[in-house]
Amino acid sequence: MDALTGKPDPVMRHRIGEVTLTLVGRDGRPLRDSAVTVEQRQHAFAFGNIGFDFVRLVGGPDPDGAEHVESFGGGGCLDLDRLASLWLNLFNTATLPFYWGRYEPRRGAPDIGRLTRTARWLAERGVTVKGHPLVWHTVQPPWLLDLGLDEVERLQRTRIRDLVGDFAGLIETWDAMNEAVIMPVFANGDNAITRLARDRGRIFMVRMAFEEARAANPSATLVLNDFDLSSAYECLIEGVLEAGIPVDAIGLQTHMHQGYRGEEYMRSTLDRFARFGLPLHLTESTIVSGHLMPPDIKDLNDYRIPRWPTTPEGEARQADEIVRHYRSLVAHPAVQAINYWGLSDDGAWLGAPVGLVRADGSSKPSYLALEGLIKGEWWLPPTELRTDAEGRLTVRGFFGDYTVSAGDRQAPFAIAPGLTDLSVTIDG
Repeated sequence: MDALTGKPDPVMRHRIGEVTLTLVGRDGRPLRDSAVTVEQRQHAFAFGNIGFDFVRLVGGPDPDGAEHVESFGGGGCLDLDRLASLWLNLFNTATLPFYWGRYEPRRGAPDIGRLTRTARWLAERGVTVKGHPLVWHTVQPPWLLDLGLDEVERLQRTRIRDLVGDFAGLIETWDAMNEAVIMPVFANGDNAITRLARDRGRIFMVRMAFEEARAANPSATLVLNDFDLSSAYECLIEGVLEAGIPVDAIGLQTHMHQGYRGEEYMRSTLDRFARFGLPLHLTESTIVSGHLMPPDIKDLNDYRIPRWPTTPEGEARQADEIVRHYRSLVAHPAVQAINYWGLSDDGAWLGAPVGLVRADGSSKPSYLALEGLIKGEWWLPPTELRTDAEGRLTVRGFFGDYTVSAGDRQAPFAIAPGLTDLSVTIDG
């Protein structure tokens, strides 16, 4: 059943629960035949977006005087109030950037202060914070190139332990390994991590990332992440699991600059990776609202144009496709998280119009369409109900956090898998 309309919706049944509340007052007596209001406060499902802009707006200016964020999304011109209003309205999970070359451009001087302030600001607003990435062959500090491989490995291990350990309790989810499939053969410029991966192999690199991170924070959720969704990634995952490396989630990137891949493609892809029995995180999703990148482009980074505008036709297409994309992902029981890669077109990755908001800060149809799902169809707004003679009522909705209130008295509760009965004390 749909949480709000009560109509049959078997596709979403794994996202929806029903709990019977017994409401009692501070004196322990049931609230019999009483009018109450129930409303949802938070989704259990991770609806995410990058929070790169918050580093500048909350954490402060780049100490080196330049953000260098366009290549990976972020760097928009929205002010903090406008950004927070748009972002917090839809998303409950933020990915923050820990690219080594930008986090520690000068050896021994990491950008820990700004990232800590930003992560705390988000956490204070109920946002789950994720770090990205611990190990990647791109955006590496040039000072690594002067070092031998043993020293590079030592410093990479130290970086992992320091990041995961220092941010424990604040950041509990990390993209531990990013794009290991291509890592040993990466040809777009020299970097020390590609050299290390070429010398010691993919499995070694993944083991290093996960074991060092696990040692620093045993409770962290560690993600193996890649854009290569071919059988090569499946083979890597098989090798990693056979090697006994404990992976918590499989990350799948879906940057669709060349067009939406369609429900059938997504369903078959999700099924292929769900066979490993691990949660699937859609870590990097984008859909353009302008012209599509030519299909013959093999590496999306190779497509650089002076201006890539959003268009009315493209925005209508993007709105339709983002609804289809999110529906197909949320419908799959293995999917645990979806992270969109950018709120605004301003500063978007590759300069593409992938944002849900135009460069001037106005909402695109895609923002409104996604809002219609996350805060509409998949959300329980303030709803008046009435308890029975025993002080009971039944609430049905998407898994997440809720409140029930009677007059000026209020209490929190949750709808969660396996939870069917709950006693709630209404305090005032």
